[in-house]
Amino acid sequence: MQSDIRPLLAKRAGRYREYAPSPVLAPHFRCLWSHEIRTASPVAIVPDGYCDLLFADGRLFVAGPDRTAAFPPMAPGMSIIGARFAPGAGAAWLKLPLSEITGLSIPLSDLAPEKAALLEPRLSDRPDQATALSLFASLLSELAREEAGPDPEARLIFAAADQGSGRIGDLQQRLDIGERQLRRRAHHHFGYGIKTLERVRRLQRFMALCRAGETLPLAALALEAGFSDQAHMTREIGDLTTLTPSAMVDQLTGR
Repeated sequence: MQSDIRPLLAKRAGRYREYAPSPVLAPHFRCLWSHEIRTASPVAIVPDGYCDLLFADGRLFVAGPDRTAAFPPMAPGMSIIGARFAPGAGAAWLKLPLSEITGLSIPLSDLAPEKAALLEPRLSDRPDQATALSLFASLLSELAREEAGPDPEARLIFAAADQGSGRIGDLQQRLDIGERQLRRRAHHHFGYGIKTLERVRRLQRFMALCRAGETLPLAALALEAGFSDQAHMTREIGDLTTLTPSAMVDQLTGR
């Protein structure tokens, strides 16, 4: 990627929509989504602590959790549908620790061939995105009825990281585990340790504040999102996304 070209955040790179899961899917998936790419600019998919199952170019892929922004090849006119796993559900459905697929996009057929054999041929017969997404939800619902729900501890770990520093000690007491055990379990459910998950969720808090239209100075935004100060925010957001906080504010507020 050329350094003089500013990447677009994924949700600004065309028409992106999220859809609430059905009651059958809700324990397993945070949302379903569709994305029509309408730009030739580099697209930044920033880390969020989640794992996705997506269908593009006639194939199903698992997009593992990212530590930093990913810049997958995308072209105008590309159509993608996906389902975002709920915390802990990706590891449960794929029968592997998410640390094995961190930062990777892998064909579902390589990880869960039986699921791929059920889903891929039927989705490939649906040429338009809306029909494919409806069928995708229906097929996932069939699978969900046979799947155990995610480990409840995954939701607790995610919630603690999402709420910010100071919650981890309480979480260890609640789960009755030590720091090393907590780190191992976070790697299993989310692909990385609890500290990285905290950083990622702090970034998402910053982005949520921007999308909500918070017209605060950057220094105030930093504190509201949970950074220690503006310099901490600038450093961390740069490391995680390659963008500056002000560039992200511009994109997230539609400037």
